[in-house]
Amino acid sequence: MRLAIYNFGLHVAPYDSREVEGFRLREAVNFTAAERADGFVGRSGYDGEPGPASWGQQVFPRFIEGSGFETGPSSLSLWRDIEALMAFSYSGVHADALKHARHWNVKQQWPPLVLWWVEDGRLPDWADGVARLEHLHDHGPKPAAFHFKQAYDPAGAAYLVDRAVVRTLVEKNGAGQADLLASVKTMPV
Repeated sequence: MRLAIYNFGLHVAPYDSREVEGFRLREAVNFTAAERADGFVGRSGYDGEPGPASWGQQVFPRFIEGSGFETGPSSLSLWRDIEALMAFSYSGVHADALKHARHWNVKQQWPPLVLWWVEDGRLPDWADGVARLEHLHDHGPKPAAFHFKQAYDPAGAAYLVDRAVVRTLVEKNGAGQADLLASVKTMPV
């Protein structure tokens, strides 16, 4: 089994605007940091853009309705386990982006992400991620759609994240991100 993550937000202004320049400049660096992270399996690309193939047609959750946007920042990826994803998400380059996210994103009334397990060899698709994010919002964390604070193992049992493993992976990933982290420190917010 592999851990899937889908996240979705809305920017405070169009993608190519000055208001979200800090996000835009960090986006490729974050993808590179993920690719270098221990436990990263792969990510979906976006139709019509260079990079990996899209895992199905990209769709967006109902939370986009009334926003004035047709698209929103979102990603879909696979990880070895919860600890690997957590180590990447809350340290290094990605942690720097999270620190500044309040400048680029609207305050959300929905969960920023959803996690779920997929069988080895299977790729999740965008529609599945959207459905699970909406389910998490509507029903709270369950084995089919959960978050870090209330996680589940592949069998559906409540799961306690191993923080010692996360710390070890943070250290390991840090060595592989030093150049990337230095570059984002010089980027505008």
